[in-house]
Amino acid sequence: MTQMLAPDLSLPATGGASISLAAQQGKKLVVYFYPKDNTPGCTTEGIDFARLHPDFVAAGAVVFGVSRDSVKSHDGFKCKFEFPFELLADEDEQLCDAFGVMKLKNMYGKQVRGIERSTFVFDAAGKLAREWRGVKVDGHVQEVLEFTRSL
Repeated sequence: MTQMLAPDLSLPATGGASISLAAQQGKKLVVYFYPKDNTPGCTTEGIDFARLHPDFVAAGAVVFGVSRDSVKSHDGFKCKFEFPFELLADEDEQLCDAFGVMKLKNMYGKQVRGIERSTFVFDAAGKLAREWRGVKVDGHVQEVLEFTRSL
């Protein structure tokens, strides 16, 4: 199996930016996918990444959050909780498809297609070093930080 590289896709992001994951080479890269802005688990996860953000920066990493929400929604979410990292808007699911995070989930007895909470860490050469799928929020960001520091 070949090593996955950070996809060469550019997505609109908070603050009017357009961000390419492949352009982050030379830094460790943490990409976390979450289902929806302003929902309890996604808010907790974002706050955890924000709280530990100085530690990720000290470890030589950049952090990006990704969901299918619009840039406008992301801007509000980021501002409300003062996230120090950018959120990428993947409304057409290009990045979600590249990472295989779209899943059928049960919500209120109905099957809906949505993002499976997942985190991916790439080394400074742009190679996938570790992935977590079906993430439970409690303690997850600390685990990601510890792994990132070990790279």
